[in-house]
Amino acid sequence: MNLLERTDETFMQIALREAEKAFAIGEVPVGAVIVYDGQIIAKAHNQVEILRDATAHAEILAITQASSHLQDWRLNKACLYVTKEPCAMCAGAMVNSKLNRLVFGISDPKYGAAGSGLNITNFDGHLHQIKIKSNVFHEECLDLLQRFFQQRRNKKKSY
Repeated sequence: MNLLERTDETFMQIALREAEKAFAIGEVPVGAVIVYDGQIIAKAHNQVEILRDATAHAEILAITQASSHLQDWRLNKACLYVTKEPCAMCAGAMVNSKLNRLVFGISDPKYGAAGSGLNITNFDGHLHQIKIKSNVFHEECLDLLQRFFQQRRNKKKSY
């Protein structure tokens, strides 16, 4: 395993911890971390239900934090680690912020927009394209999502 792979795993573990925070508060368990020059500059988890805001996805919250930290909307030297492939809204925000690299845990063939369902992050017409690595801690990310939705289904059955 090379240094980049070890680094990717280290930061994905932190994103997984953020996803676990979302799970604990009843949010879809997605966590995100943004790294710049080897340092974490943003961490977030889904807060859609808590904030009653459809845009409060982990990736959007992390992009906002990172931009504030850098005092610049351009994240062209940053890498975003997220447990699930970004949706169209989040992928669009990544392209607009000029994100350099995206690393995610599991693909989302229905709603993913980083190559599975759509390919917003590397659309032929865009001037900016994002380097992508997928399936980092795939099993762990998948397990967390499956447990969350199983728990949700079990609650609905008990009514």
